[in-house]
Amino acid sequence: MEKEYTYKDYQNTAEWLLSHTKHRPQVAVICGSGLGGLADKVTQAQTFDYNEIPNFPQSTVPGHAGRLVFGFLNDRACVVMQGRFHFYEGHPLWKVTFPVRVFRLMGVDTLVVTNAAGGLNPKFEVGDIMLIRDHINMPGFSGQNPLRGPNEERFGDRFPAMSDAYDRNLRKEAHCAWKRMGEERELQEGTYVMLGGPNFETIAECRLLQKLGADAVGMSTVPEVIVARHCGLRVFGFSLITNKVTLSYESLEKANHEEVLEAGKQAARKLEQFVSLLMASIPPSGNII
Repeated sequence: MEKEYTYKDYQNTAEWLLSHTKHRPQVAVICGSGLGGLADKVTQAQTFDYNEIPNFPQSTVPGHAGRLVFGFLNDRACVVMQGRFHFYEGHPLWKVTFPVRVFRLMGVDTLVVTNAAGGLNPKFEVGDIMLIRDHINMPGFSGQNPLRGPNEERFGDRFPAMSDAYDRNLRKEAHCAWKRMGEERELQEGTYVMLGGPNFETIAECRLLQKLGADAVGMSTVPEVIVARHCGLRVFGFSLITNKVTLSYESLEKANHEEVLEAGKQAARKLEQFVSLLMASIPPSGNII
């Protein structure tokens, strides 16, 4: 059984990165499946492969490049994770969320999480962007939580609140940015539900998730958000709706990872513009409310 990270492990990785780059990021961006193109928009970029970085897990999923990119997005100092880690890859949740605490020790105060998700809300169309207003942590219902085990007080309290997990002010700013973009489809907002994966959901599961009040479903994001809020980071998140879930037994449609990546490719320009505009609205360091 793997030994969990110690505070010293997080420190060692943060110190290694700080000693190997002159960049001092304020914002960290985690790119979901097919969304790694955001990293290509980073200016003055400096890149590290995950396998270069001490203690860093490795990403094994197609559409996740496995690189950390430091630089600037719309003049805001940032670090972009081009590829995240997932529970279904076999990583324990404390390993999935390792980078978030490293970023905190590097001075990051805002985390932007993105993901590809299936649309449960019947109003959603493929290509829509959904701001995450709230989440449902299905693995957490069975005790799979990244904060399980001894609490590290240097990061946060034993029992962190999650009722305000997604920053309200940044969601307001996102709606303003979307209006400036002049997109035909409105910017959606809703609840993201995380399942463990890696299989896509059954029809019965999708119907149940709808009844629970979920608007989009995926296999990531929630563990990183929990750890980010535990250590005091401001969080903003959105889902790219890459497929509509199957809700009818008469349907012959089946979800697949290739269509997820293709939808990400189609929406790339829109997403890059959206995140770039949003960067300008993130308050400067030291202004977390």
